[in-house]
Amino acid sequence: MSPTTESKLITAVRQIAAEEILPRFRSLNEGDIATKSRMDDLVTVADREAERRLAEVAATLLPDVVVVGEEAVSADAKVRDAIDHSTCLIIDPVDGTWNFANGLATFAVILSISHNGETVWGMIYDPLGDDWAIATRGQGARLAKADGTETRLQYSQAGAPKAAMATGYVHSYLFHGDERQRLFSRLADFHKTDALRCSAHEYRLLSRGIVDFCVSPVLNPWDHAAGCLIVEEAGGIARLLTGEPYRPTQREGRLIVATSEDCWQMVRDTITAPDGTI
Repeated sequence: MSPTTESKLITAVRQIAAEEILPRFRSLNEGDIATKSRMDDLVTVADREAERRLAEVAATLLPDVVVVGEEAVSADAKVRDAIDHSTCLIIDPVDGTWNFANGLATFAVILSISHNGETVWGMIYDPLGDDWAIATRGQGARLAKADGTETRLQYSQAGAPKAAMATGYVHSYLFHGDERQRLFSRLADFHKTDALRCSAHEYRLLSRGIVDFCVSPVLNPWDHAAGCLIVEEAGGIARLLTGEPYRPTQREGRLIVATSEDCWQMVRDTITAPDGTI
């Protein structure tokens, strides 16, 4: 993507968020919220309208790119298949919809571009702060603000913390059965684990080195593609539990994203049994 196209896309994201998302925050009516796969998997009119408008912008700025939106996939799962073989713009119009719908100020817009099954560009935009973490593969990651200032995102070379000192986000509520029980018993070895119900802000904090790692068993590309790229471009690691590098085409596995190779290994060793399973 050229710098001009990137600039236009960022401008469009900010405008759409200002017009479709922010006016509806803490102003949703009962009819503006619906459920999808389960009672706490929500979609709002803001999700749908923001995705619709972002898709329209993509048709103009990126006419050769296939749009894969979270809500489009919810309506037709086959839409996701395009990531396997096309250049795609992957959209999460409101990441953290449960927070958004319940008046919690922890939500964001996530965009990424994948090519031949690899993420090549990603952006996580915070509408309330009007700033964004952004990365292009091979060109580093940065945090940009509306006033034009930018800060490079780059981890220090310090060694990984021991588990007892490490903090991170673990989507433990998405694990099930015996695996969930085993995971809970191992989380006590870390200093602190949380979940924000918003991958966007988890990745933003991880990319700044404020937390050390994230663990998730659900590989929705709209949740992870941009964040994994931003972390990798800051010098971190994004791999499945098996050691396979993360790609947005993956549908099964347990994802560990960490600030360094040593940190990734520490997290893997902490949450897994000797046979390599959770």
